[in-house]
Amino acid sequence: MTSTMTPASTSMPPPTPGSDFAVLARRISAEGLLQRRPAYYLARLSIVTLMFIGGWTAFFLIGSSWWQLVTAAFLAVTFAQVALVAHDLAHRQVFRTKRPGEVAGRIAGNLAVGMSYGWWMEKHTRHHNNPNHDDLDPDVAPEVLIWATTSALGRRGLKGFITRHQAALFFPLLTLLALDLKVASVKALRSGTVKRPRLESALLILHAAGYLAALLIVLSPVQAVAFVVVHQALFGLYLGMTFAPNHKGMPHPNGDEDFLRKQVLTSRNVRGGRLTDVALGGLNYQIEHHLFPGMPAPNLRKAQPVVQAYCAEIGIAYEQTSLVTSYRHALRYLHQVGAPARAEHAAR
Repeated sequence: MTSTMTPASTSMPPPTPGSDFAVLARRISAEGLLQRRPAYYLARLSIVTLMFIGGWTAFFLIGSSWWQLVTAAFLAVTFAQVALVAHDLAHRQVFRTKRPGEVAGRIAGNLAVGMSYGWWMEKHTRHHNNPNHDDLDPDVAPEVLIWATTSALGRRGLKGFITRHQAALFFPLLTLLALDLKVASVKALRSGTVKRPRLESALLILHAAGYLAALLIVLSPVQAVAFVVVHQALFGLYLGMTFAPNHKGMPHPNGDEDFLRKQVLTSRNVRGGRLTDVALGGLNYQIEHHLFPGMPAPNLRKAQPVVQAYCAEIGIAYEQTSLVTSYRHALRYLHQVGAPARAEHAAR
């Protein structure tokens, strides 16, 4: 069955007249922060495209050499930046109309990175609609990692071991994220829940064929395996580290909150300068992004003081930490969630 879900995460909902969010939305609109930034995205897409082409050009020029592991690390960063661009495309931050964003998104996601753009967009939409909700947010669903205490009980074998030690295993497990994205993409396409499944499948096959052909033509078998391990592991680690600070360790709502509180109280901002903005693709302004998902990434920095001041005005907690502290909070929360599983295992 083909999904007909409208990607609600691509734009903010219509504000309820007189609501707290309506007041904030008027202030943001008055600052002109919802206007598109075509020059910024032209520059950003050009740079990321040059990184992608340059990385693969270097790969073919270097040839069969162990220096290709440096190329693998560079392409891991490049793939993550391409994925962050695909994120902005999914939120319709780049183009005024839907069609060019979808075309560019499939090129970036399916063809360049090897991840189903349609599957990820549907999943990310559900996350934006109900961030950190135990039952409705797919990003906190009980899978390899457990984010709700009740889900930690009763897990045996390898899953149980991971749950008991998930804080220590968090960063090592992120090295498998790229593989997980590919597996989940294939499953979604096979289940028929993705729009344009034939097109997306064809693009994924082209990505896989081109990627493997390049490795087998240029590298020895051992070098090819090493390249894949380094490239995919670092890609997954970097991508996971851009998303990990945003909600992990923040409150889990019950769904009764209004839009403003649901988005602000479950999100965390990361302090930093322009380098942090580039490295995290603007996701360091997670609160502003969740309130105004269609806002272009470069405007989030300008919106931050407006949103923070308004939250202080109406008495809503506004979480902002350093990058290291955000990881510390996430790991502490993972350790706490795993406590019942450790107690259950000790009792057995």
